[in-house]
Amino acid sequence: MNDMFCFQCEQTAGGKACTRVGVCGKKPDVAKLQDRITASLITLARAVGGKAHCADCERAFMEGLFMTVTNVNFDPRDCQAMVDRIDALVAQAGGAPAYDADQLFAGNEDVVSLRSTLLFGLRGMAAYAHHARVLGKTDPEVSGWFAKGMQALGEDHSVEEWLGLIMEFGQVNLKCMGLLDAANTGAYGNPVPTPVSTTRVKGPFVVVTGHDLHDLKMLLEQTEGKGVNVYTHGEMLPAFGYPELNKYTHLKGNFGTAWQNQQKEFDNLPGVILYTTNCIMPPKPTYLGNIYTTAEVGWPETKHIAADASGNKDFGAMIQHAIQLGGFQEEVPGEPLLTGFGHAAVLSVADKLIEAVKSGAVKHIYLVGGCDGAKSGRNFYTKFVEES
Repeated sequence: MNDMFCFQCEQTAGGKACTRVGVCGKKPDVAKLQDRITASLITLARAVGGKAHCADCERAFMEGLFMTVTNVNFDPRDCQAMVDRIDALVAQAGGAPAYDADQLFAGNEDVVSLRSTLLFGLRGMAAYAHHARVLGKTDPEVSGWFAKGMQALGEDHSVEEWLGLIMEFGQVNLKCMGLLDAANTGAYGNPVPTPVSTTRVKGPFVVVTGHDLHDLKMLLEQTEGKGVNVYTHGEMLPAFGYPELNKYTHLKGNFGTAWQNQQKEFDNLPGVILYTTNCIMPPKPTYLGNIYTTAEVGWPETKHIAADASGNKDFGAMIQHAIQLGGFQEEVPGEPLLTGFGHAAVLSVADKLIEAVKSGAVKHIYLVGGCDGAKSGRNFYTKFVEES
């Protein structure tokens, strides 16, 4: 009998499923609690009739789904608290037949694949919606579809019906991505092509990883003038393209490489690390005490920074910790990176590009629409760019 079952990420064991412990580090107790979160959300969707019932329900759908994204929350206490929170909302809504978590990945393989596609898509959209919401952007269709989608997951459908649901969801997810784009560009300006330093500057620092630009902005405001530098890491690199973030002179550069290298790169790091979203990996003892999490991120034994009722966060203790650690003792030069090629930047030169194509000056346009895998040999995109 399996201790757990999870196959939502591309690194899943044997390309099939993690059944003993997650490749990501997720343990069976957390995996089962995350399945219970999902099952409880399906029950809540039943209780509210597949429609957005109240603000608390909307947030529970969004935050509960976000918590179950790969590498977000590994803390069983957080997961249990989310189950309890959802179950309380079910009771407030009048109750509903409880969905059995064991049925999530049971049944015909094609149906399981389609059901899982919708579930994993909803989890991803929850992350987008969360980032947009903290910047004041919401949409009733997006918020409402969480309840509709979760209710559908607890029902029987033909293959054709599942495909129809997934296609409908895809349109809503695209709308959610537009919502997040409007939130980010509205708050921080349209990204512009920007060189990013990888030089390590002498002095105390905070490394910020994840995707939440709002958290980064609050941290930049609170560290300004305190002699504490800020570095992005992993998926936070594009922050440099946004004018309202890049204007802070103590946003010094990007530290490290991809998320999957963090255990090596954070080892004995003389600074603090703020995880704003995925991807947190099992920390080594050499930097466990320097980790701070926020939003839906959680790991046992780490310090968590929660938002107050107004959505503000106090990073004061973390900043003082960074000062105490001392930071880098000397400057270490690095090669610059380039980011900021968003759609506005590309479209701003569309007329010139069209003319270049017509004149023959540009004969090929290569679109890189993904990133390399974490495992050795999964470097298709790097090879594609090098050979183009």
